[in-house]
Amino acid sequence: MSETAYPSFGVLLVDDEPAWLRSVSLTLTRSVGITNIVTCQDSRQVADILAQREIGLVLLDLTMPHMSGEELLALISERHPEIVTIVVSGMNQIETAVGCMRLGAFDYFVKTVEEDRLVTGVLRAIRMLDLERENRQMSSHFLSGELRHPEVFAKIVTCDRTMQTIFAYIEAVAQSPQPLLITGESGVGKELVARAAHTLSGCPGPLVAVNVAGLDDAVFADTLFGHVRGAYTGAEQPRPGMIEEASDGTLFLDEIGDLNIASQVKLLRLLQEGEYFPLGSDRPKRLKARIIVATHCDLTAREAAGVFRRDLYYRLRTHNVHIPPLRERSCDIPLLLEHFLGEAARSLGKKKPTPPKELAQLLATYTFPGNIRELKAMVYDAVSLHKDRILAMDAFIKAIGAPGGRPLAVKPEQNRFADMERLPTFAEAAEMLVAEAMARANGSQTIAARLLGISQPALSKRLKMTRK
Repeated sequence: MSETAYPSFGVLLVDDEPAWLRSVSLTLTRSVGITNIVTCQDSRQVADILAQREIGLVLLDLTMPHMSGEELLALISERHPEIVTIVVSGMNQIETAVGCMRLGAFDYFVKTVEEDRLVTGVLRAIRMLDLERENRQMSSHFLSGELRHPEVFAKIVTCDRTMQTIFAYIEAVAQSPQPLLITGESGVGKELVARAAHTLSGCPGPLVAVNVAGLDDAVFADTLFGHVRGAYTGAEQPRPGMIEEASDGTLFLDEIGDLNIASQVKLLRLLQEGEYFPLGSDRPKRLKARIIVATHCDLTAREAAGVFRRDLYYRLRTHNVHIPPLRERSCDIPLLLEHFLGEAARSLGKKKPTPPKELAQLLATYTFPGNIRELKAMVYDAVSLHKDRILAMDAFIKAIGAPGGRPLAVKPEQNRFADMERLPTFAEAAEMLVAEAMARANGSQTIAARLLGISQPALSKRLKMTRK
């Protein structure tokens, strides 16, 4: 598998000492996996390199022949203000450091200090540049108001405006290296959204999905990190973990809200440090996969209850989308019904049946606690029993159950009678309500009864009273 350069922009090291250039290059590569490194010994060549290469970060020595570090710092600040510069000097002088910061340096380090401090400063600069680029991309994307790659979302059947907004957001953050948190009830299609984000990321590696619900800490660590030979009894052969399997791709952790506290600590360290240790190994490996997580749980409530770590929660929700349930996307029911009828007919080797025109209206009266997954199961069951040209509604009515059993989620509205000078009588209001329900149900008493939350016999009795 080919290595992907990290970061996406070049890191330019400028110093007239070749030994320092080799040492820092090796340190950055080995400790944090920075591979997109360009070195320069002659300060006079820096301007040409910046003009020809996509450089985002410069590590600059101050004392050099030809052009000094201060001159280069001023040049970079003037011609390339988008480039971040870190000064690395042999002089430990406050005045010099302050002068460099005034000229636009992001940070200042002394060459004799510990390498860890320099590496931390470099990573901090890279993260800042990544966030700035993400913000620019997101602003540009949302201003355009159009999806650039609608074909990526083709498997998500919807005409809902909220879903279209979610697609635009996914396009905007898809190439971010930060985690993506997808929330929503079971059955709303969180994995489909994760796969769309992976496709849009452009990562050459695969998407590897892991359901972490119910995994104890030992199994979680072995599943994600893998192990070396002899790590534990029975580990006769080394095995790569899912993180390594997802190298240069995406690791999708489903049901993250059910992860136990001990495993949460391991996941937090992975996200913070960008590295992990296979079980039984003392040599770290770098995380080379984008992390996407999903849950049906309310993580805010779980964090407040003390069963989900606050630091992990805020780390995961850098980018966050919530997929609405089907009951809030009733406009999608006719589209999904047609889609699943065709899919079920092909799967079962039958001709696609014609649904009754009342069926979509009937389904719109149901709250679908199992969401799209439940609708798909209903359709497959009905098609498997189907014999005539017109699809029977019996299987759907049986699956939905008695009317009024599951209250619909109704958005708060103004009282419809508030502006009336004369209130209708109870009998008049009931008559208008029944008439409206029958009109919406195209004359079907079964559907009208469901819309009103009463039984079909009760509606029939009311209609007889109205006709007298």
